[in-house]
Amino acid sequence: MWVKRVLGRIWAYVRSALGTYVWLAVLFVTTVALHHMSPEFEKDFLRQRSTNIHELSRDPVRVLITSAMWIDGGYWLPYAVLYTVFHAQAERWLGTLRWLAVCVAAHVLATLISEGALLKAIHDGVAPHSAAYTLDIGVSYALAGVVGVLTYRIAAPWRYPYLAVVLIVYGVPFAASPTFTALGHFVSVLIGLACFPLARGRGKPWNPKETLAALRG
Repeated sequence: MWVKRVLGRIWAYVRSALGTYVWLAVLFVTTVALHHMSPEFEKDFLRQRSTNIHELSRDPVRVLITSAMWIDGGYWLPYAVLYTVFHAQAERWLGTLRWLAVCVAAHVLATLISEGALLKAIHDGVAPHSAAYTLDIGVSYALAGVVGVLTYRIAAPWRYPYLAVVLIVYGVPFAASPTFTALGHFVSVLIGLACFPLARGRGKPWNPKETLAALRG
């Protein structure tokens, strides 16, 4: 039956990027859990798992891990789309270990750099001391890093328009409103671009022109 064939293809695709979809499944469970919490409890619960300055100073390893297991805002479906479009493609291309290395590098380094910038702003009197408790949770830094490294998945000259769009999407918000989260996202993209050594030897880059030619027969 065609249904069985379609389900078989979907399962084969999921298995080809198992790390992505295991992570996505964890995010689904934690998002459902958030929907069963009261707003007051949820806010305090997430803050304890946030990579803000206060929690990083207490237990950095714990919050760097737990912050990547929750979505701030409670909308899982958009992340399912983004994970399929970006994370799954990167994992299938790089392999699970290299993909995970990009995710960890972007998540950890961008967090430390952005929170370090916020700490300096507090010390300089630019930001209030309460900013040390700001909620900073989610998976967007790792996603931005993967978006960056996927530049090398695309063959030249097509990769350059892709890179331009990526830099605009992440660079304009940072230039317009240089918050610590905007800085973190922009730094994450740069970290992804710096992961070029992990992209070496991962096969021929994808050429959109060849794909279009194949579709036209």
